[in-house]
Amino acid sequence: MNMKDIINYYYNFNIESVEDWDTIFCFDYKNESFYFVPFKRTERELIDLVEISKELKARNIECHDLILNKFGKIITNVYNTNYVLLKPIGNIKQEYDIKDMIKLNNTLILTPNKSNLYRNSWAKLWSDKIDYFEYQIHELGKDKEIILDSFSYYIGLGENAISYVNNISNKYKKTPLDRICLSHRRINYPNYKLNYLNPLSFIFDLEIRDIAEYIKSAFFKEADALSYLKETLKITKFSTYSLELLYARLLYPSYYFDIYEAIMNNLENEEKLISIIEKADEYEEFLRNAYIEINKYTPIEGIDWILNKK
Repeated sequence: MNMKDIINYYYNFNIESVEDWDTIFCFDYKNESFYFVPFKRTERELIDLVEISKELKARNIECHDLILNKFGKIITNVYNTNYVLLKPIGNIKQEYDIKDMIKLNNTLILTPNKSNLYRNSWAKLWSDKIDYFEYQIHELGKDKEIILDSFSYYIGLGENAISYVNNISNKYKKTPLDRICLSHRRINYPNYKLNYLNPLSFIFDLEIRDIAEYIKSAFFKEADALSYLKETLKITKFSTYSLELLYARLLYPSYYFDIYEAIMNNLENEEKLISIIEKADEYEEFLRNAYIEINKYTPIEGIDWILNKK
């Protein structure tokens, strides 16, 4: 069976065609758009995600609908891959800026029944990921010239970020200002409703997680990332602990590692890294300026080789 027939069977639809977007399948039915997407999280997490969706809707906050199949299940297994059918709400191209994000961040806070979605061990997660990348590149990356030429630099940045987080954790304890709130696995710039209100991307983490990822993405999309940082610092009061973690997350090169993983999974070409690598010096300058801006609010730890580079 092709994917069109599979969707028709499991959801009692009568669609005529399906667009294949690599791993995502998109189609229209009765003048509404649907996305059939791989589900790569645990079933325990799914239970929490469903509850969060209900809680948001009860507060009159939009989030996309998770559609049950004809067997009353959210997950549909197709050729040993779990999928979920998502029906977006409203204009999927609507953008959410820093102010919108901060407003939504504070809508839901972490409670014990949402603990399956809590991400709180950045240093360990990053360290485990880097260890795996180093093993992977040694075993499988011998023909990846662009990666081989740049890999050590970004591993070094990642290790700087890990050390930074570990140092902060030894210096500070969380305060009431360090809110654990509704966050996302990854935020991009521009931040469109299609991703931002997708419950499959929800997690709980420190408020500054989404902000840092948005700012990093803005930088590599040629937007004024520093202005977004300035706006964030101006409109929200953060503890020293959160501001240092914000800087640690700006240090961590998720923008490189995300593309690296896609390349190693044969979802992207190596050339996609070139535009990232070419901006390495500019990003170091951004990190210097970000340090200066944050220090206007509270003294934070610096990275000597970044601050002293001519």
